Amino acid sequence: MPLNYEDQINLLTDILKNHQADCCGSPSEYEQLGRLVKSLTLNCNIDQSVKSVLKEIEEYSQNGLNSTNINQHIENYQMTLSQWVSSFKNFS
Repeated sequence: MPLNYEDQINLLTDILKNHQADCCGSPSEYEQLGRLVKSLTLNCNIDQSVKSVLKEIEEYSQNGLNSTNINQHIENYQMTLSQWVSSFKNFS
């Protein structure tokens, strides 16, 4: 069963919250973020402001996958993770 828009946003937000709270993650989480972003950007009804945040998250995900130290990468993004989580609260 495919996830609807709200489910995808909730899952995306949950992963970002976990990265923010735990300061650690895994390659599979970055891959999941990438898949969610791609799916959400295909939604024609999505607001442009959401698309710009999704583009940033896609870059974060790709950089995390290519990082030699995933936990340091997450630590470097702590402030940004907080901003993204807050922005999704405003979009929903």
